[in-house]
This record gives sequence, structure tokens and C-alpha cells, in this order.
Amino acid sequence: MANQKVISVFGSAAPKPGTANYEAARTVGRLLAEAGFTVQTGGYSGVMSAASQGAREAGGHVIGVTSAQIEQFRPMPANQWVETEIKCQTLRERLLYLVDNADGVVAMPGGIGTLSELALVWSFVQVGEIAPRPIIAVGGLWQRTLAAFVDGEYVRDEHKALVTVARTAAEVVKKLVEQLNEGGPK
Repeated sequence: MANQKVISVFGSAAPKPGTANYEAARTVGRLLAEAGFTVQTGGYSGVMSAASQGAREAGGHVIGVTSAQIEQFRPMPANQWVETEIKCQTLRERLLYLVDNADGVVAMPGGIGTLSELALVWSFVQVGEIAPRPIIAVGGLWQRTLAAFVDGEYVRDEHKALVTVARTAAEVVKKLVEQLNEGGPK
């Protein structure tokens, strides 16, 4: 476990068990664990719980990065699938931990929080604040969002290429493994 690569999985807290987005994140977690990765999430519900559940069901290790600040306005413990909880005091510390302490990131569908996580890791890699790592955005939501956002006048091709879009859980893991073995997005 100590030398396993850690993959942060970002996504909405809203999806419930049995919904398409929950089950997709659960499959991502399972396939990541089966590929030998440690799964790290924000530790709470929705996509975070789903990815954690999938990883644990496959025998993988799960890290949940939670926040005392979040729990002040939304009291809830880490989800039941978290093995190692890292409690940050603030949301900012939590976000930076999830970005800084990951060998790669997967952004599942989500809202403003997920967009911030994706944008922060992308920006940090782009400017050299953190070492390059795979950034995989999953599904049509991100494909449409990125297509609307990326304008050649503001985002150079080499910076656009830092984010890879994947459609399926199997494609997520395939792209992560390829990029980690080859040293960057393809």
C-alpha cells in the first residue's frame, strides 16, 4: 500500500446509490483498486462514497479527506467506506491536500466544487506549481464544459492537452495507467 499511486476522485455529493452517476463512480473506484491504485476522495456522500465503495469492494485502500469547516454547516461523518480519514480544518486545506497529494485525478460529474477542483489541479500543472499528472475528466458534462470553455485565444493547445476526456470507467483507468507509465497526457 505504501508505494501505491494515489488517485483523487472528484465529483458531486448528490448522486444516490443506484443512480447512473453513483454506479459509474463506483465502477471507477473498483477498476482503480483492481489496477493497484489507492483511491482518495473528499470523503463524504455521492460520487465520493461511490468511488470509495467500489474501491473497498475490490479490496483497495480508500483515503477520505474531510473538513471540519464543512461539518460545521453540514454535520456528517466520513462515508463508511473510508479506511484512512485525513481531517483538514478548512475547505481550502482539504482542496489543496486532494490536489497536492495525488499522482493523478479523475473528475466525475459535479457542480461548482468539482469544477473548482478540476480547474485548480489543471492550473497548478499548467503553471508548474505541481508536477505534471494525469487529469481525466469523465463524461459528456465535462466534454461539453471544456468545449465551451477552451478558446485558442486564451488556452494554448499544450495546456488544453493537460486534461483528457474519458467516456467510460474502463477508459479512465486505461488512460491513467498509460499516462502514469509514459509520463503525461496523450
